[in-house]
Amino acid sequence: MASNSAGVPVAVIIALVVFGGIIQLVTVILIIRCVQNMRKWSVDPRVEARKDGNMWSSSTSKEESRIEMQPIEEFLDKILKEKPIRFTSQNLIDFTQNYVEKLGSGGNGTVYKGQFPNGVQIAVKILRGTSSKKAEEQFMAEIGTIGRTYHINLVKLYGFCFEESVKALVYEYMEKGSLDKYLFDQTQRIEWAKLYDIATGTAKGIRYLHEECQKKIVHYDIKPANILLTSDFLPKVADFGLAKLCERNKIKMFPIATGDGRGTPGYAAPEMWLPLPVTDKADVYSFGMLLLEMLGKRKNYDVKQAESQEWFPMWVWHKFEKGELDSITSFSGFEDEEDKKKAEKMCRVALRCIQYKPEARPTMNCVVHMFEGKELIPDVDNPFEYMMSSHGTNSSLWSSIMSTSTTAYTSTSRGTGKDGSEDYQQTQSPKSLTYDVNVKVIAAV
Repeated sequence: MASNSAGVPVAVIIALVVFGGIIQLVTVILIIRCVQNMRKWSVDPRVEARKDGNMWSSSTSKEESRIEMQPIEEFLDKILKEKPIRFTSQNLIDFTQNYVEKLGSGGNGTVYKGQFPNGVQIAVKILRGTSSKKAEEQFMAEIGTIGRTYHINLVKLYGFCFEESVKALVYEYMEKGSLDKYLFDQTQRIEWAKLYDIATGTAKGIRYLHEECQKKIVHYDIKPANILLTSDFLPKVADFGLAKLCERNKIKMFPIATGDGRGTPGYAAPEMWLPLPVTDKADVYSFGMLLLEMLGKRKNYDVKQAESQEWFPMWVWHKFEKGELDSITSFSGFEDEEDKKKAEKMCRVALRCIQYKPEARPTMNCVVHMFEGKELIPDVDNPFEYMMSSHGTNSSLWSSIMSTSTTAYTSTSRGTGKDGSEDYQQTQSPKSLTYDVNVKVIAAV
């Protein structure tokens, strides 16, 4: 056996070197594990126990006043879990820097811009008149519906405040505001391709409410002011103050003379104002009216237009019935052939959605498929047949109805749409409004 000059065999030397290396490796591993265990069981250096008891306190009283949940990671973790958080009034003051930036106001409240400690921007809606039963119902509707859902096309509710002096809702902040200003404000325009995507995204959001939630949610107030837009014009359905959770395949009756009609005149389905069953098809009707306003980039009822075009839906139907779709696309300013095809598709879908009988309207899932080209659009029947008489169309009917509705409701919103609402203040008794509308509609049937 070979050996070195001292007579020690080479094999023994190699064995000793290998053994020594193994010992060193094991030692390093043990040291690393000890350090990891020490870090795992050590106390967070930002929080320390008070000497006079077991109460935990933050390093400064300022941090304690800013947010009641410590450490801050727990707060952010709750946000990430999509659960509405109950904030204090002091939280809201801190988030908004004492309400310095006002986004808008309406009959139900005022909206302020704010920011969470981690930099996420928010919209804080401070509710007013919260002692009334109606306001309490709307507050609970918001929490009970949007608070338990999550979809890319639904506005996100971060949390709420419910105290004797302050009741508020905290939403994600939508940079572009509401859709209505891009439709009705001549200084705020949007390209057609984006508008078509907004229509499709809105349809997907409503479909989620109707068909993909554990309990069906009927919104009851789909309109441009309640469609909010992100910085890249992604649409999100907002304002669930009138929404209702429903058991699937169940319907709701609205009495004729109690003023319990829901929604906004001009967008609300006929059955919303009559003693008829009300289902999710009411949202489909409102969506159809929304589509027509997107198509024309104008309000459906506009007294400034020529008499034949005062009520845009009827004008669109007459053109469609005569096969004059080019007149509609020309009116809306479409020149590109691809845009014209999309406009024609939107027109057909809208007329399907505003059918008088709820059962004649498509589901929102069908609407999405029509937009995506996965389903053919069926032939369109006259949605205004119920307004016809033996002498033809009652041309003054809709004008009379809208005049009554406009008198009964006066918009007090600035139209910012940041909070997803366009609130209306009632100036006429709800009973008389419901009766007047019912008499006019029933007379036309």
